[in-house]
Amino acid sequence: MSSAPQNPARQDPHGRQPPAPRPAVVRDALGVGIAVGLSGFAFGVTSAGAGLSLAQTCALSLLVFTGASQFALVGALGAGGSPFAAAAGAFFLGTRNAFYGLKLSHLLKLPAAVRPLAAQWVIDESSAVALAQRDRASARLGFTVTGASLYVLWNLTTLLGAVGASALGDPNAWGLDAAGPAVFLALLAPMVRSRTERAAAALAVLLALGSLPLLPAGVPVLVAALAAPIVLAAGRLAEGGPRPGRGRTQAPQRTRTPEEARTPEETRTPEETPR
Repeated sequence: MSSAPQNPARQDPHGRQPPAPRPAVVRDALGVGIAVGLSGFAFGVTSAGAGLSLAQTCALSLLVFTGASQFALVGALGAGGSPFAAAAGAFFLGTRNAFYGLKLSHLLKLPAAVRPLAAQWVIDESSAVALAQRDRASARLGFTVTGASLYVLWNLTTLLGAVGASALGDPNAWGLDAAGPAVFLALLAPMVRSRTERAAAALAVLLALGSLPLLPAGVPVLVAALAAPIVLAAGRLAEGGPRPGRGRTQAPQRTRTPEEARTPEETRTPEETPR
């Protein structure tokens, strides 16, 4: 007995996997939004402990809305760093969202009227959920649900953390000051796969730790950014100069036809053959 034919709706003539069901996309997006949004509580406590007012803390979450940059800013200010160094570190970490936006603009193809609003939600988590989808409709759904749930919950928990900071006391005693960087590292770790990426990450850690006791707060994160070009330059030097044969383009040889491959003696006609 032959096996039953597969469901035609599940088959793809190009061999591509079918898109995930909408409930599954919503479930995954909400899971990411809720899990990361709760860490806004740690930011509210840390920001209040660094000396920022309630209005300033809430304004950072409402307007900046990128956790790593927010923690870098208040962490540098709390350590006594200058506002310029703190803002420079936060700005550097936030530039990655611009590259996310370039990728998502081609994937989502949102109308021009909603792009300025959607740009506020271009962060690590919403980009990861959108890029993990297999079609544009699922990517739009995942991006929207992740961005909306995370934005609402992050701002709500930021407010609660800032208000309750006085009751909690020193955030360092609870370890909440490390919650933000820990979340960021947990999101970043799965993306470090190749040998070059691991080398850059290790060198960045060494540069940051080595410059921490020597430079003002907020500057070590800028020094750590030098790890990527250093590793790339070292990799090119390890490969050496151009190999023999490189740099000189040879014209491809044309295959000779059977008539061209014959010798002059073979191509002569009987009349031309000497007697």
